[in-house]
Amino acid sequence: MLEPLFLNSVLQNKIWGGTRLNSVFGYDLPSDKVGEYWAISAHPNGVSTVANGEFAGRKLDELWANNRELFGNVKGDVFPLLTKILDAEDWLSVQVHPDDAYGLKHEGELGKTECWYIIDAEPGAQIIYGHHAKTREELTQMINDARWDDLLTKVTVKKGDFFYVPAGTIHAIGKGIMILETQQSSDTTYRIYDFDRKDDEGNLRELHIKQTIDVTSIPGTLSAQEPTITQVEGSTLTTFVQTPFFNVDKWVVNGELPLSMDEPYQLVSVIEGNGSIVIDENKWDLTKGQHFILPNTIKEFVLDGQMEIIASTPGK
Repeated sequence: MLEPLFLNSVLQNKIWGGTRLNSVFGYDLPSDKVGEYWAISAHPNGVSTVANGEFAGRKLDELWANNRELFGNVKGDVFPLLTKILDAEDWLSVQVHPDDAYGLKHEGELGKTECWYIIDAEPGAQIIYGHHAKTREELTQMINDARWDDLLTKVTVKKGDFFYVPAGTIHAIGKGIMILETQQSSDTTYRIYDFDRKDDEGNLRELHIKQTIDVTSIPGTLSAQEPTITQVEGSTLTTFVQTPFFNVDKWVVNGELPLSMDEPYQLVSVIEGNGSIVIDENKWDLTKGQHFILPNTIKEFVLDGQMEIIASTPGK
């Protein structure tokens, strides 16, 4: 099979969501509080379905279970990656995710290391990225005393920024930010603080203070990742991060860009522009907001057009 696996995927309502997933990407929204599009997902809370070709109508988790040759016959009980687009109309909760050992023991699923590419951000928009506590005892005391301004590290962001968010990192995405998130396939989130917001039933959302103290990394200071940038035939290839969990790149396509794939499979998201992909003389049009998987059968392909793409492969 020499064709991409284009996907139909699941939208998620969130208390902090909005409508920009429609205005920016054209997705048909079920409400005016949509926060996430699980663009490439085999997680049971939002499984993508193949939209084209031989496997049309098949769910991604089923393909992983029964057609592992599409993914290079790599091992693993679950498809390891999840690509999302998030629209933060308001602040997300201040939160942290466990590593694999803690997640599997306490939640029955993988931990959650993730990373963010800032698709757009209002002027002055901020994220929370790390903390100032020097010991676990100090972390506990600052949480119990609600000393959020002392505890939390805020960073101003702009379009095009990239942040690596390992498991154990206290973090939150701020109001007015849209991101593409590449993460481990996990939906475990421990909330530390939620701005005293109430849900539609008037209830405060659950917090997870014990788990937060258990899993938060000490110290909580993070350093920026240094990308690697390569120019290829008028296009720009940027490698943001290479980790045991995932490798993430940005491709700015300007004209024809021939590429080869050495990894077991590739996840691809078109975040700007339009163009096409050519594989073995067959051509598929690409438009902003499309997401697809290049299976293991594809070793070479050509992108053509004016596009910005975020691509990821599994870590090693």
